[in-house]
Amino acid sequence: MAEKLKSLRLILGDQLNHQHSWFKEDQDHTTYVMMEMRQETDYVVHHIQKIIGFFCAMRNFADYLQQRNHQVIYLNINDSQNTQKLDENIKKLIAENNFEKFEYQLPDEYRLDEQLKKIYKDLSIKTEVYDTEHFYTQRDELAKFYEGKKLLAMEYFYRNMRKKHGILMLNSKDPEGGKWNFDKSNRKKWKGEPEIPHERGFRKDVSNILKEIEKEGIKTLGSVQEKDFNWPTSREDSLSVLNYFCKNLLIHFGDYQDALHTKEVYLFHSRLSFSLNIKMLSPKEVINSVVDYYYDHKEEIDISQVEGFVRQILGWREYMRGVYWKKMPGYQRSNKIRNQNILPDFYWDAKTKMNCLHHSIKNSLENAYAHHIQRLMITGNYALLTETHPDEVDAWYLGIYIDAIEWVEITNTRGMSQFADGGIVATKPYVSSGNYINKMSNYCKNCHYKVSKKTGDDACPFNSLYWNFLDSKKNYFKDNQRMKMVYSLLDKKDSEEMEKMRKRARKIIQNPSDF
Repeated sequence: MAEKLKSLRLILGDQLNHQHSWFKEDQDHTTYVMMEMRQETDYVVHHIQKIIGFFCAMRNFADYLQQRNHQVIYLNINDSQNTQKLDENIKKLIAENNFEKFEYQLPDEYRLDEQLKKIYKDLSIKTEVYDTEHFYTQRDELAKFYEGKKLLAMEYFYRNMRKKHGILMLNSKDPEGGKWNFDKSNRKKWKGEPEIPHERGFRKDVSNILKEIEKEGIKTLGSVQEKDFNWPTSREDSLSVLNYFCKNLLIHFGDYQDALHTKEVYLFHSRLSFSLNIKMLSPKEVINSVVDYYYDHKEEIDISQVEGFVRQILGWREYMRGVYWKKMPGYQRSNKIRNQNILPDFYWDAKTKMNCLHHSIKNSLENAYAHHIQRLMITGNYALLTETHPDEVDAWYLGIYIDAIEWVEITNTRGMSQFADGGIVATKPYVSSGNYINKMSNYCKNCHYKVSKKTGDDACPFNSLYWNFLDSKKNYFKDNQRMKMVYSLLDKKDSEEMEKMRKRARKIIQNPSDF
């Protein structure tokens, strides 16, 4: 039997997989290292709750390993031995402890992947790389699936995943409920009923870790209730959120997953994305739990509720990861429609008279959270209509949301939201006038502006911005088949009205703080 080498194993902050095969092995020769680093807190300005959430979850995971007699080196943010850089910390630990082998799991960010490749090339000891054992797919699985195809339509990938993994299937080829996609059933406006159960919340005291972050001088955005931190930071927490979702929220999730409301932060959404993205939960156990609960309660829960949820994880989540690894690093430089403006100041303080943006941004600043329609059709919609540079949008989205890790953030933001990739992810830009916002929310009811008006000082800014965007990008989208109907409407617009909307749009774009 070969002699075991004294090994150092790296666990990144989004690799908190309690079920990884690493932890089932003989650990006599293995030491795990986890690090809180300025390298990771500073590459973009993060929400304070995001940094707290990561640090709390990492510390809980380190405790979990130590309680099971694993050897762990943990460098917290204020540790005097912490160089705050991944490469320097690893080299220092190897030299000081005479490790003979370095091991790590494949990172999910291209930036870290490149850094770790360089680290192991520079090391004089053996190195081994492992899978994270988290996703349904391998990094290159989507690229292979679409090989030779021009369009990367998510729907076909999603159907293949359903068949391959036997999820919501009657047999090997027929979907449960007779349809693959119930998206048209997932667009109801919530009007106060049915009653929304309170989220499975937490009241954690994070004052000590907040002091450590402040002592280190880390720049952050947003706010936190230091005695009432409300996010799951352990596997036990995460499982309780999953179980709560199944029992209390799944029954209406699909119906209202696109709804927006001034008095509701989470509606029927699960709040599982943070736990999933740092791997405290696996997508397989989440989907299995939800699908099993559905089968046990089919007399109460419609297929449209559960399919809408499964599509987000099995479809979009795995799809976006595949696009990320297929298209990086060029993807992060994509700006196909050449937008150049900067984000308005109100993205950092929510001080705008536009009610939809005020509530969505305020929610984001206070909770490090917004659901996908707030991100796509409110903050993202406004950024695209005002022709904001995708670098600006990326940095804001990556920083402000607790669940934002680049592989999932950049594909949703630069791809689906901003159309900066030219149509790889979305076949048309996700833009709308105030009409869509009014249809899906109560945001317009008490707004300073009138959603029914297109011109005039009290007209909804989204209306003039929408038609101005279509007009200004006409040459780019003129051959897009999915845009033909809206461009036929644009062509019929009265020239005098169009000029008024162009003028108002220019005023909004040039002076956003006035609105």
